[in-house]
Amino acid sequence: MSTADLSATELLAGYEKGEISPVDATRDALDRIEEHDAKVHAFTLVDADSALASARGSEARWKAGTPCGPLDGVPTSIKDILLTKGWPTTRGSWVAAQPEPFDVDGPPVARVREAGAVLLGKVTTPEYAWKGVTDSPRWGVTTNPWDPTKTAGGSSGGSSAAVGLGMGALSLGTDAGGSVRIPAAFTGTVAHKSTYGRVAHHPGSPFGTLAHVGPMTRTALDSALLLDVIAGFDARDPWLLDAPPRSFAEQALEGVAGLRIAVSPTLGYVDVHPEVAAAFDAAAEVFARLGATVERADPGFADCVEPFHVLWFAGAAKCLEPYSAEQRSRMDPALVEIAELGATYSATDFLGAMAVRNEMGSLMGAFHLDYDLLLTPTLPIPAFDGGRETPSGTGRWTSWTPFTYPFNMTQQPAATVPCGFAEGLPVGLQIIGPRHADGRVLAAAHAYEQATDHHEVVPTLLR
Repeated sequence: MSTADLSATELLAGYEKGEISPVDATRDALDRIEEHDAKVHAFTLVDADSALASARGSEARWKAGTPCGPLDGVPTSIKDILLTKGWPTTRGSWVAAQPEPFDVDGPPVARVREAGAVLLGKVTTPEYAWKGVTDSPRWGVTTNPWDPTKTAGGSSGGSSAAVGLGMGALSLGTDAGGSVRIPAAFTGTVAHKSTYGRVAHHPGSPFGTLAHVGPMTRTALDSALLLDVIAGFDARDPWLLDAPPRSFAEQALEGVAGLRIAVSPTLGYVDVHPEVAAAFDAAAEVFARLGATVERADPGFADCVEPFHVLWFAGAAKCLEPYSAEQRSRMDPALVEIAELGATYSATDFLGAMAVRNEMGSLMGAFHLDYDLLLTPTLPIPAFDGGRETPSGTGRWTSWTPFTYPFNMTQQPAATVPCGFAEGLPVGLQIIGPRHADGRVLAAAHAYEQATDHHEVVPTLLR
């Protein structure tokens, strides 16, 4: 087996025992990029020389018994939205890009670098990370390791394609409406959108307090390990929460016995593909076998897509505010379209949408007095053709992501883990917890993984 097929947790155990070299692990990840990236277009930048130099330093530290941090030597990629010292951040754009390398890391990048991660390069995003698929004027279409004619989802599609193919065990993504959970569900990988404020973010997203940073991995334990690192303090984020009281990696081992879990197959209003529904129902039964009390219960809110659009389109207007008509002509036309609509909203419209967020947050706070967790499908459909915003080619990406964006409105932690297949493509299970219960969410994700084998199935491109 190539070390590219190992989780970060397995790599670190091998480094400690002297059975695996960080240099070999980095070379194997780079070999995977060389072999497969032309098929999926996950990377915008690969810095092999820097990665190997970092890996050699890690190898020396492990041999001396002095690893510099909890990710020392783990190959990692960074979404091309997050500032990364020494590399440009293009944001999927010819226009919105910084042409020269930045001289500073964004907070989560700084944390993984301090923890010893080997940074391989930057991975794709749609322009300004604005939609639920990953294609952009600058980098083209990122596709799915299970079928390169299908989308990898978005906006962190490069991250999911990379970790799914062993092109680095870990990746940093962002999520303002589902952007780590959507691509993880479509590619059979794992992602966690943390409680808002748990992970520092700078500069602040133009999409405001909808936007979270989250780990993208192949296992729940790896997501917990990465969240422990990126949840570190950074003075640049004024919304940052206090340090978590306990390690997420420790909490992830606690299981679900005794928990009260609500199961909502449709949130009360979503049409779900029958094979997705069947996979979800089977997943819910696993939690009952694991000792949880499982009940069917909808949260009770209506589809919040219209207030979400007000906040989302207003954020797009802010993104494009500095750009001229000539510059906009070189940008994604659909992004320009929603930005122009967003610029028409009034302050009253915006505050009305925020009031809906408040109502949803209060409702979910009360809901979680009765239920420790909520389960839904991550997405109602399997992956569709690449290069489209929607399966039909018309409308907005929110039309097929009704399970994800509500929990950006409420700022709750939510993870996705693979739970089966529909039309031969991966299906995701979404696990949602009350605010600040990231450890509980990750414990449920890990417990489910341990009881099933969906996460062990190899993508088509690796067979």
